Amino acid sequence: MPENPVSEDLVTIASGALTARVHPLGAELWSLRDAQGREFMTDADPAFWTGHAPLLFPIVGALAGDRYRIDGDTFTLPRHGFARRMPFELAARDDDRVTFRLTDSAATCAVYPFAFVLEMAFVVDGATLRMTATVSNPGARPLPFAFGYHPAFAWPLPGGAAKDAHRVVFERDEPAALRVLDAASGLVAPEPRATPVKGRELALSPDLFADDALIWDDLASRALCYGADGGSWLDIAFPDTPMLGLWQKPGANYLCIEPWQGHADVVGFDGDFRERPGVVLLPPGERRHFRMDVTVRAA
Repeated sequence: MPENPVSEDLVTIASGALTARVHPLGAELWSLRDAQGREFMTDADPAFWTGHAPLLFPIVGALAGDRYRIDGDTFTLPRHGFARRMPFELAARDDDRVTFRLTDSAATCAVYPFAFVLEMAFVVDGATLRMTATVSNPGARPLPFAFGYHPAFAWPLPGGAAKDAHRVVFERDEPAALRVLDAASGLVAPEPRATPVKGRELALSPDLFADDALIWDDLASRALCYGADGGSWLDIAFPDTPMLGLWQKPGANYLCIEPWQGHADVVGFDGDFRERPGVVLLPPGERRHFRMDVTVRAA
Protein backbone atom coordinates (compact mmCIF):
# COMPACT_ATOMS: atom_id res chain seq x y z
CA MET A 1 0.00 0.00 0.00
CA PRO A 2 1.37 3.46 -0.79
CA GLU A 3 2.17 5.50 2.30
CA ASN A 4 0.07 8.44 1.09
CA PRO A 5 -2.72 7.45 -1.32
CA VAL A 6 -3.73 10.34 -3.55
CA SER A 7 -6.03 12.81 -1.82
CA GLU A 8 -8.12 13.24 -5.01
CA ASP A 9 -9.82 9.96 -4.14
CA LEU A 10 -11.28 11.36 -0.90
CA VAL A 11 -15.05 11.29 -0.50
CA THR A 12 -16.46 14.43 1.16
CA ILE A 13 -19.59 14.60 3.32
CA ALA A 14 -20.77 17.67 5.21
CA SER A 15 -23.31 19.46 7.35
CA GLY A 16 -23.40 23.19 7.99
CA ALA A 17 -21.09 22.71 10.98
CA LEU A 18 -18.73 19.93 9.99
CA THR A 19 -16.98 18.47 6.93
CA ALA A 20 -15.47 14.97 6.86
CA ARG A 21 -13.32 13.43 4.13
CA VAL A 22 -12.85 9.67 3.86
CA HIS A 23 -10.47 7.64 1.68
CA PRO A 24 -11.82 4.44 0.08
CA LEU A 25 -8.50 2.74 0.77
CA GLY A 26 -9.22 1.26 4.17
CA ALA A 27 -12.39 3.39 4.48
CA GLU A 28 -10.10 5.71 6.42
CA LEU A 29 -11.18 9.07 7.83
CA TRP A 30 -8.59 11.62 6.69
CA SER A 31 -10.06 14.95 7.70
CA LEU A 32 -12.59 16.51 10.07
CA ARG A 33 -13.04 20.27 9.80
CA ASP A 34 -15.39 22.74 11.42
CA ALA A 35 -17.32 25.54 9.66
CA GLN A 36 -14.24 27.78 9.90
CA GLY A 37 -12.14 25.21 8.06
CA ARG A 38 -10.06 24.27 11.10
CA GLU A 39 -8.67 20.72 11.06
CA PHE A 40 -9.36 18.43 14.03
CA MET A 41 -7.40 15.44 12.67
CA THR A 42 -3.69 14.67 12.53
CA ASP A 43 -1.31 16.62 10.31
CA ALA A 44 0.10 13.21 9.19
CA ASP A 45 3.67 14.51 9.48
CA PRO A 46 5.84 11.78 7.87
CA ALA A 47 8.51 12.38 10.49
CA PHE A 48 6.17 10.64 12.95
CA TRP A 49 3.27 8.73 11.36
CA THR A 50 1.41 9.14 8.07
CA GLY A 51 -1.74 7.34 9.20
CA HIS A 52 -5.00 9.15 9.85
CA ALA A 53 -7.63 6.74 11.21
CA PRO A 54 -7.06 3.15 10.07
CA LEU A 55 -9.66 0.48 10.79
CA LEU A 56 -8.37 -2.54 12.69
CA PHE A 57 -9.83 -5.84 11.43
CA PRO A 58 -9.81 -8.85 11.88
CA ILE A 59 -7.26 -8.30 14.65
CA VAL A 60 -6.27 -5.43 16.91
CA GLY A 61 -2.57 -5.06 17.64
CA ALA A 62 0.10 -7.64 16.93
CA LEU A 63 0.13 -11.42 16.90
CA ALA A 64 2.99 -13.37 18.45
CA GLY A 65 5.39 -13.80 15.53
CA ASP A 66 2.66 -12.30 13.27
CA ARG A 67 1.07 -15.77 13.26
CA TYR A 68 -2.08 -17.32 14.64
CA ARG A 69 -3.48 -20.82 14.88
CA ILE A 70 -7.04 -21.87 14.26
CA ASP A 71 -8.34 -25.44 14.02
CA GLY A 72 -4.77 -26.69 13.82
CA ASP A 73 -3.76 -24.52 10.84
CA THR A 74 -1.35 -21.58 11.01
CA PHE A 75 -1.85 -18.25 9.23
CA THR A 76 0.03 -14.95 9.08
CA LEU A 77 -1.41 -11.47 9.60
CA PRO A 78 0.36 -8.11 10.03
CA ARG A 79 -0.26 -5.82 13.00
CA HIS A 80 -3.90 -4.61 13.04
CA GLY A 81 -4.94 -6.95 10.21
CA PHE A 82 -5.59 -6.31 6.54
CA ALA A 83 -8.67 -4.06 6.28
CA ARG A 84 -6.65 -0.84 6.58
CA ARG A 85 -4.66 -1.77 3.46
CA MET A 86 -7.54 -2.83 1.20
CA PRO A 87 -9.79 -0.82 -1.12
CA PHE A 88 -13.41 -0.68 0.04
CA GLU A 89 -16.36 -0.55 -2.35
CA LEU A 90 -18.44 2.63 -2.28
CA ALA A 91 -21.80 1.15 -1.25
CA ALA A 92 -23.94 4.28 -0.73
CA ARG A 93 -23.44 8.02 -0.74
CA ASP A 94 -25.39 11.21 -0.05
CA ASP A 95 -24.39 14.78 0.83
CA ASP A 96 -24.10 14.05 4.55
CA ARG A 97 -23.33 10.31 4.60
CA VAL A 98 -21.33 7.57 2.93
CA THR A 99 -21.00 3.80 3.39
CA PHE A 100 -18.09 1.65 2.30
CA ARG A 101 -18.01 -2.17 2.09
CA LEU A 102 -15.27 -4.81 2.22
CA THR A 103 -16.02 -8.51 1.65
CA ASP A 104 -13.94 -11.65 1.75
CA SER A 105 -11.91 -12.53 -1.35
CA ALA A 106 -9.28 -14.99 -2.44
CA ALA A 107 -6.66 -12.64 -1.02
CA THR A 108 -8.31 -12.41 2.43
CA CYS A 109 -9.15 -16.13 2.58
CA ALA A 110 -5.48 -16.96 2.08
CA VAL A 111 -4.69 -15.33 5.44
CA TYR A 112 -8.10 -15.41 7.17
CA PRO A 113 -10.25 -18.38 6.07
CA PHE A 114 -13.69 -16.92 6.79
CA ALA A 115 -16.52 -15.30 4.89
CA PHE A 116 -17.29 -11.79 6.17
CA VAL A 117 -18.77 -8.42 5.27
CA LEU A 118 -17.35 -5.27 6.87
CA GLU A 119 -19.37 -2.11 6.26
CA MET A 120 -18.21 1.29 7.44
CA ALA A 121 -20.78 4.09 7.58
CA PHE A 122 -20.01 7.78 8.17
CA VAL A 123 -22.77 10.31 8.87
CA VAL A 124 -22.29 14.02 9.59
CA ASP A 125 -25.11 15.27 11.83
CA GLY A 126 -24.63 18.91 12.84
CA ALA A 127 -21.38 19.09 14.80
CA THR A 128 -21.22 15.28 15.22
CA LEU A 129 -19.55 12.68 13.05
CA ARG A 130 -21.22 9.31 13.59
CA MET A 131 -19.20 6.27 12.53
CA THR A 132 -20.61 2.75 12.57
CA ALA A 133 -18.75 -0.39 11.61
CA THR A 134 -20.92 -3.43 10.95
CA VAL A 135 -19.44 -6.92 10.74
CA SER A 136 -21.72 -9.56 9.21
CA ASN A 137 -21.24 -13.30 8.97
CA PRO A 138 -22.55 -14.72 5.66
CA GLY A 139 -20.77 -18.02 6.26
CA ALA A 140 -21.86 -21.34 7.71
CA ARG A 141 -19.68 -21.31 10.83
CA PRO A 142 -19.03 -18.80 13.63
CA LEU A 143 -16.85 -15.87 12.57
CA PRO A 144 -14.03 -15.04 15.01
CA PHE A 145 -12.74 -11.46 14.80
CA ALA A 146 -11.63 -8.36 16.64
CA PHE A 147 -12.26 -4.78 15.62
CA GLY A 148 -10.86 -1.38 16.53
CA TYR A 149 -10.89 2.31 15.65
CA HIS A 150 -7.58 4.18 15.42
CA PRO A 151 -8.30 7.89 14.74
CA ALA A 152 -5.52 10.42 15.28
CA PHE A 153 -6.86 13.77 16.47
CA ALA A 154 -4.93 17.02 16.46
CA TRP A 155 -2.89 17.72 19.58
CA PRO A 156 -3.22 20.59 20.27
CA LEU A 157 -6.75 20.96 18.98
CA PRO A 158 -7.54 24.19 17.10
CA GLY A 159 -8.78 26.96 19.34
CA GLY A 160 -5.62 28.35 20.89
CA ALA A 161 -5.13 26.24 24.04
CA ALA A 162 -1.59 25.11 24.80
CA LYS A 163 -0.62 21.53 24.07
CA ASP A 164 0.29 20.82 27.69
CA ALA A 165 -3.14 22.06 28.84
CA HIS A 166 -4.94 19.23 27.07
CA ARG A 167 -6.46 16.36 29.00
CA VAL A 168 -8.76 13.39 28.67
CA VAL A 169 -11.81 13.33 30.96
CA PHE A 170 -13.47 9.93 31.21
CA GLU A 171 -17.18 9.36 31.70
CA ARG A 172 -16.47 7.49 34.95
CA ASP A 173 -13.63 7.05 37.40
CA GLU A 174 -10.94 4.79 35.95
CA PRO A 175 -8.93 3.32 38.84
CA ALA A 176 -8.00 0.05 37.10
CA ALA A 177 -4.40 -0.69 36.18
CA LEU A 178 -3.27 -0.28 32.57
CA ARG A 179 -1.65 -2.65 30.13
CA VAL A 180 1.41 -1.55 28.18
CA LEU A 181 3.41 -3.06 25.35
CA ASP A 182 6.57 -5.08 25.77
CA ALA A 183 9.31 -3.19 23.93
CA ALA A 184 11.05 -6.30 22.58
CA SER A 185 8.01 -8.03 21.07
CA GLY A 186 5.34 -5.36 20.59
CA LEU A 187 2.93 -7.62 22.50
CA VAL A 188 1.06 -6.76 25.68
CA ALA A 189 3.31 -7.05 28.72
CA PRO A 190 2.05 -9.61 31.25
CA GLU A 191 2.32 -7.26 34.23
CA PRO A 192 -0.13 -4.33 34.48
CA ARG A 193 0.98 -0.82 35.36
CA ALA A 194 -0.58 1.64 37.81
CA THR A 195 -2.86 4.08 36.06
CA PRO A 196 -1.89 7.75 35.66
CA VAL A 197 -5.61 8.68 35.65
CA LYS A 198 -6.64 10.77 38.67
CA GLY A 199 -10.30 10.01 39.25
CA ARG A 200 -11.74 10.72 35.81
CA GLU A 201 -8.93 12.89 34.44
CA LEU A 202 -5.74 12.11 32.56
CA ALA A 203 -3.34 15.03 32.12
CA LEU A 204 -1.65 14.60 28.75
CA SER A 205 2.07 14.81 28.07
CA PRO A 206 4.34 13.10 25.53
CA ASP A 207 6.12 11.32 28.40
CA LEU A 208 3.04 9.14 28.88
CA PHE A 209 3.84 7.41 25.58
CA ALA A 210 7.54 6.82 26.03
CA ASP A 211 6.78 3.06 26.15
CA ASP A 212 4.19 3.19 23.33
CA ALA A 213 0.42 2.93 23.88
CA LEU A 214 -1.59 2.99 27.08
CA ILE A 215 -4.15 0.18 27.02
CA TRP A 216 -7.28 -0.20 29.13
CA ASP A 217 -8.61 -3.75 28.94
CA ASP A 218 -11.08 -3.22 31.80
CA LEU A 219 -12.56 0.19 30.99
CA ALA A 220 -15.53 1.46 33.02
CA SER A 221 -16.33 4.35 30.65
CA ARG A 222 -17.96 4.25 27.24
CA ALA A 223 -17.39 7.95 26.57
CA LEU A 224 -14.78 10.63 27.19
CA CYS A 225 -13.93 14.24 26.42
CA TYR A 226 -10.61 15.40 24.99
CA GLY A 227 -9.46 19.00 24.91
CA ALA A 228 -8.42 21.96 27.05
CA ASP A 229 -10.11 24.75 28.97
CA GLY A 230 -10.14 27.89 26.88
CA GLY A 231 -9.87 25.83 23.69
CA SER A 232 -11.81 23.25 21.74
CA TRP A 233 -13.11 19.90 22.97
CA LEU A 234 -14.10 16.63 21.36
CA ASP A 235 -16.86 14.56 22.98
CA ILE A 236 -16.25 10.94 22.01
CA ALA A 237 -18.69 8.07 22.61
CA PHE A 238 -17.96 4.38 21.95
CA PRO A 239 -20.84 2.38 23.45
CA ASP A 240 -19.98 -0.96 21.82
CA THR A 241 -16.27 -1.36 22.64
CA PRO A 242 -14.99 -2.37 26.10
CA MET A 243 -11.30 -1.55 25.61
CA LEU A 244 -9.35 1.61 24.79
CA GLY A 245 -5.90 2.57 23.58
CA LEU A 246 -4.28 6.01 23.71
CA TRP A 247 -1.15 6.52 21.63
CA GLN A 248 1.18 8.95 19.97
CA LYS A 249 4.79 9.06 18.95
CA PRO A 250 6.26 11.48 21.51
CA GLY A 251 6.54 14.94 20.02
CA ALA A 252 3.97 14.42 17.26
CA ASN A 253 0.96 16.70 16.81
CA TYR A 254 -1.71 14.05 17.29
CA LEU A 255 -3.34 11.87 19.93
CA CYS A 256 -4.86 8.55 18.90
CA ILE A 257 -8.02 7.72 20.84
CA GLU A 258 -8.78 4.11 19.95
CA PRO A 259 -11.89 2.20 21.10
CA TRP A 260 -11.20 -1.52 20.70
CA GLN A 261 -12.91 -4.89 20.78
CA GLY A 262 -9.77 -6.94 21.38
CA HIS A 263 -6.07 -6.14 21.74
CA ALA A 264 -2.64 -7.56 20.91
CA ASP A 265 -1.49 -10.96 22.11
CA VAL A 266 -0.09 -11.06 25.62
CA VAL A 267 3.56 -12.12 25.85
CA GLY A 268 3.64 -15.93 26.04
CA PHE A 269 0.20 -16.50 24.46
CA ASP A 270 0.11 -19.67 22.34
CA GLY A 271 -3.58 -20.48 22.12
CA ASP A 272 -6.14 -20.75 19.36
CA PHE A 273 -7.23 -17.54 17.62
CA ARG A 274 -10.63 -17.78 19.31
CA GLU A 275 -8.91 -17.49 22.71
CA ARG A 276 -7.29 -14.11 21.96
CA PRO A 277 -8.41 -11.25 24.24
CA GLY A 278 -11.72 -9.77 23.17
CA VAL A 279 -12.31 -11.96 20.11
CA VAL A 280 -15.98 -12.05 19.07
CA LEU A 281 -17.54 -15.31 17.86
CA LEU A 282 -20.30 -14.13 15.53
CA PRO A 283 -22.90 -16.81 14.68
CA PRO A 284 -23.81 -17.49 11.03
CA GLY A 285 -26.28 -14.98 9.63
CA GLU A 286 -25.76 -12.44 12.42
CA ARG A 287 -24.09 -9.03 12.55
CA ARG A 288 -22.35 -6.87 15.14
CA HIS A 289 -22.20 -3.07 15.23
CA PHE A 290 -19.42 -0.87 16.62
CA ARG A 291 -20.25 2.81 16.91
CA MET A 292 -18.01 5.80 17.54
CA ASP A 293 -19.41 9.33 17.70
CA VAL A 294 -17.21 12.43 17.67
CA THR A 295 -18.83 15.78 18.54
CA VAL A 296 -16.82 18.96 18.02
CA ARG A 297 -17.16 21.72 20.58
CA ALA A 298 -15.08 24.37 18.82
CA ALA A 299 -13.61 27.32 20.71
